[in-house]
Amino acid sequence: MKKRKIVLAYSGGLDTSIILKWLQENYDAEIIAYTADIGQKIDKKKIIINAKKLGVKNIIINDLKNIFVKDYVFPMIRGHAIYEGVYLLGTSIARPLIAKDQIKIAKKYKAYAVSHGSTGKGNDQVRFELGYHYFDSKIKIIAPWRIWKLKSRTDLINYAKKHNIPIPKDKKGAPPFSVDDNLLHTSTEGKALENPKNSAPDFIFQRTTSPEKSPNKSTYITIGFSNGDPISVNGKKLNPAKLLEKLNQIAGKNGIGRVDLVENRFLGIKSRGVYETPGGTLLIQAHRAIESITLDKETMHKKDRVMPRYAELIYNGYWYSKERLKIQKIVDAKRNKVNGSIKLKLYKGNVIIHSRVTKSNAYSMKKVSFEENKSFNKSNVERFINFHKKKLK
Repeated sequence: MKKRKIVLAYSGGLDTSIILKWLQENYDAEIIAYTADIGQKIDKKKIIINAKKLGVKNIIINDLKNIFVKDYVFPMIRGHAIYEGVYLLGTSIARPLIAKDQIKIAKKYKAYAVSHGSTGKGNDQVRFELGYHYFDSKIKIIAPWRIWKLKSRTDLINYAKKHNIPIPKDKKGAPPFSVDDNLLHTSTEGKALENPKNSAPDFIFQRTTSPEKSPNKSTYITIGFSNGDPISVNGKKLNPAKLLEKLNQIAGKNGIGRVDLVENRFLGIKSRGVYETPGGTLLIQAHRAIESITLDKETMHKKDRVMPRYAELIYNGYWYSKERLKIQKIVDAKRNKVNGSIKLKLYKGNVIIHSRVTKSNAYSMKKVSFEENKSFNKSNVERFINFHKKKLK
């Protein structure tokens, strides 16, 4: 009789290697190791070697970088989604895609269950599992951190030693930080940052130079937009993944994209984290700038009104919900008009709009000019004010 199968979201690191072995011990099933490459620091050889040492036959590493940026990051940028006024949702937007692809693998191999390594206090367990439920409401979900008896870092290290799982030197003591990264961002959380009184040490930043150490000369960059999405950098067309990678490099060198925040998790816990989103910071500012000269006031303001809810849905793991999809239609209602280019000036952590270019006629120089009065009937202004003053009572 063939063994049942479980698809584990596997990074190749210590925690998911322990989970892999624990699943083998506690479930009479074959474990399939699945890794989504969404632009994080990834050692494919290490993933394969570690999984094989644990007896895994099926090791799947899928390159999802282009899909991630095109179908997840870009729609979110079009919505200008910022959670609690600060967070550009770098981790939140990655989980729905991983969940979708993991279920796809589970169906291909006729697996009866999927598993992940998210902790019991975090948001990611919710994001993963809502995604699993959306694509397969009947599949079994195994969340080891919620059910096993391993309660501490010491327990994990002892379990790894018992089963000959390699332990990196930096894992033998209590870890100072927990790090997540993908093509959009990096996040750093953990013990050294848990006290909000403590400032973030500079060495934790992985893809941004400190503003103090960034170039003393301004950097100029032009982002071209078509149908609401970025398509080029400095006149060179790039696919979505390469475009974001390029922006990350340029913005990172100029100290752009650092955020230190205390956020409200979906489960009700306040959490302090330090995020780096260099390319995403450029994109969201450039996108707002191109919309300012291509979209009408009503469309822009309607988008601004729905944005907080849109961002909250993404943060909470509701990317596939009917409500998010409904809001996305509002976000994209007139995206075909959003065409042109934005030139940005980057200097020591600052992003400054240098120029805006478009063929759109939404912005009228004649109407706005102090030198020309014929195209705007000022006699209507008094009636306009009289109409609106009635609303004061």
